[in-house]
Amino acid sequence: MIRERMLIPMVMVCAVAVIAPGLAAPLEAQDKKFKVGFVYVGPKDDYGYNYEHDRGRKAVEAQLKDVEVMTAENIPETAEVERVMEQMIQRGAKLLFPTSYGYLDPALNVGKRHPDVVLLHAGGFKHSSNVGTYWYYIYNPMYLSGLAAGKVTKKNVMGFVAAHPIPQTLQNINALTYGARSVNPQIKTHVIYTGEWCNPGKAAEAANSLIELGADIISQHQDCPRPVVETAAKRGVYSVGYHSADLKQFNEKGWITGAAWNWGKLYVQMTKDVMDGKASQWVGKHTRGGIESGFLDLAPFGSSVPADVQKMVMAKRKEIVDGKYAVFQGPIKDNKGKELLKAGEKPTFDFIEKMSWYAEGVVGEVPK
Repeated sequence: MIRERMLIPMVMVCAVAVIAPGLAAPLEAQDKKFKVGFVYVGPKDDYGYNYEHDRGRKAVEAQLKDVEVMTAENIPETAEVERVMEQMIQRGAKLLFPTSYGYLDPALNVGKRHPDVVLLHAGGFKHSSNVGTYWYYIYNPMYLSGLAAGKVTKKNVMGFVAAHPIPQTLQNINALTYGARSVNPQIKTHVIYTGEWCNPGKAAEAANSLIELGADIISQHQDCPRPVVETAAKRGVYSVGYHSADLKQFNEKGWITGAAWNWGKLYVQMTKDVMDGKASQWVGKHTRGGIESGFLDLAPFGSSVPADVQKMVMAKRKEIVDGKYAVFQGPIKDNKGKELLKAGEKPTFDFIEKMSWYAEGVVGEVPK
């Protein structure tokens, strides 16, 4: 993710790309309108995961006039998504963005049946000759958010509303907690899982339960984060946002900061490359990056964060961008005291991508 001296470079290639036949043909050899499909697991107005991916789609439409875009929202992580992608291909799509974690195997299945179509999956851990994955380590701005949270809290308790205990979620829980504990070692983080990417009622209920446990800072990894932020506002506690900077409006008084995507720049570049016959830059590999990419960043601070704390956080952000600091760099222990990385040891790709543990300060055990 980051131009930092981790064992994870800004752009990471984990396999030599083998390009499927037909993927090297530039746009001139194809139809005049290049057709691209975006598939979302939830509504594109969720002020979260799908909202930000759809903003990326809008950038493609605005900047690439030779492109025709089709979208599908509220598509479950089942065989249904294969049917939707097949329909897009029948309508002429040559590039598909299946944006949800559970779309990976369906994308691989579709890619196998259509070797002339490029599929780029968000956050996956498998690829093929015409399927690639991309992700930008949003745990870095979550770590920075933790720095601010650790200084702002009055109760030394944070609450985290999670959907599923997948590696990306655990990265965020752990990074937020590490950041907070680096400035306030008394911090504890409680986690409640909803079992769904977007269920506003369950998310709000989980936030309320965490507040009852004593949390005065609520963060999350939910596709639709607005209900959690609004619940924090109603209960008079602080929010650390996730996915979108636009969440700030829903808890102006208690907003700290958060992690926010900027997919537009990436989606425009990917689409242009595939149109120009340069699909090899993205398929048959895992592409990873960080704050330095411009594809994600720290959200604006709220008025609850003192100026000196903002200055401290931004100084650490610069260290990360400059490669002088890495979030998951040893010494690292889990919440049971087991040493996972020795002092100075750098994390490997698998250490990050297969994370399955809680950091020191996180209460409880990771659900199986």
